[in-house]
Amino acid sequence: MPLGIELTLSDRLSAPERLYVKLFGVPINGLRIRARRVLPLITDKYRHALDAGCGPGIFTFELAKRLPQGMVTGVDIDDALLETNTQIVRATGLDNCRFEHVDLTTMDTSERFDLILSVDNLEHIEDDDNVLRRFYQALTPGGELIIHVPGLYRRWYFFGWAENFYVEGHFRPGYTREQLEEKLRQAGFEIREIYYTYGWIETLTNNISYWITRAEMKNRYFYALVFPFLNLLSSFGKNSRPEKGAGVLAVACKP
Repeated sequence: MPLGIELTLSDRLSAPERLYVKLFGVPINGLRIRARRVLPLITDKYRHALDAGCGPGIFTFELAKRLPQGMVTGVDIDDALLETNTQIVRATGLDNCRFEHVDLTTMDTSERFDLILSVDNLEHIEDDDNVLRRFYQALTPGGELIIHVPGLYRRWYFFGWAENFYVEGHFRPGYTREQLEEKLRQAGFEIREIYYTYGWIETLTNNISYWITRAEMKNRYFYALVFPFLNLLSSFGKNSRPEKGAGVLAVACKP
């Protein structure tokens, strides 16, 4: 089933957009790269999961489908998205999925989760150390944080390495593996694994996507034509673990 097909139940998409998503899934190359990295880590051992900074709910819906015996909570500060996500929940009949307005910098940590998923959200938060501490507090003993962030540097082929893209709403372009590891340890986590993502194929296709859209959904019709090819090409890099990469993925646990 195409990733993000639940979004076709939203009135935020036009009829042509719904058809496109039904055929190809959500046309965001970077998101698809991250999904191929993160979703295989989700097993049915989890019972109470939090999608921290859920946005349009793409990962929340995937968690709910992968954890049929569990409960998944998606949180965000965008009320319009949360309302749409809740409408989709009603339309799909998913009874193990809910959405709430929560600011991660002030979230109540009394509710306990055995999984917290955070995909490319930490760079949006000025006091990222505070949020990581709250993640730690909200986990049950033995619970896990699966977190992906942009890498600090992005490789521009034939031009070497440079600082990652500036994207509106980011407080920092990204993190090195060492920076993220240190922040997680300072918050109390034990690191189970941490590594760079976005090997050369994934980085190349994602750079092309950025060149076309400028991270602002520009040139949408041209991008819609080339996305299926970029997505297919990037899928060949899903198992790579580059020495350096434009993303960092960590699995950390609360002892």
